[in-house]
Amino acid sequence: MFHFAPQTYASKAEHYADLAAQAHGLISGEPDLIANAANFSALVFDSLPQLNWAGFYLYDGTELVVGPFQGKPACIRIAIGSGVCGTAAQTRRTQVVRDVNAFAGHIPCDSASQSEIVVPLVRADGSLLGVWDVDSPVTGRFDEDDQRGMEALCRVFMDEIGAASR
Repeated sequence: MFHFAPQTYASKAEHYADLAAQAHGLISGEPDLIANAANFSALVFDSLPQLNWAGFYLYDGTELVVGPFQGKPACIRIAIGSGVCGTAAQTRRTQVVRDVNAFAGHIPCDSASQSEIVVPLVRADGSLLGVWDVDSPVTGRFDEDDQRGMEALCRVFMDEIGAASR
């Protein structure tokens, strides 16, 4: 059984490294995408401070559709190229938005969200699985350390779901 115990860390990098190890242990060997996405969302939401939403939007071949998440109810469908999530999906680049009110075309699913980070989830064959989206009620919550940490977490997630599907 997985056991989560809150820790104190010297740096964000140390926190993310520990979180990546926990994510690996939590989802390793489990073949079900939805189960892994649900547990991954819960782990991150419970571990990182100042979050109000953490979850997945999965690409259905046309648009992004909300998947497993933690937080308040969310927008159900997002067009590729729309908002922060759609932009990350279209460009295949992580979007770090320090102030969502300054992002042209931001989609306000939760008016409490003030900053956001979205990591595109791209399979080894180059196809889009979806995006990993994390919101905060704090302006400026996410920085370059968070980008590196979230991208590392998403690599663990993608590596594990890729290994499970083989």
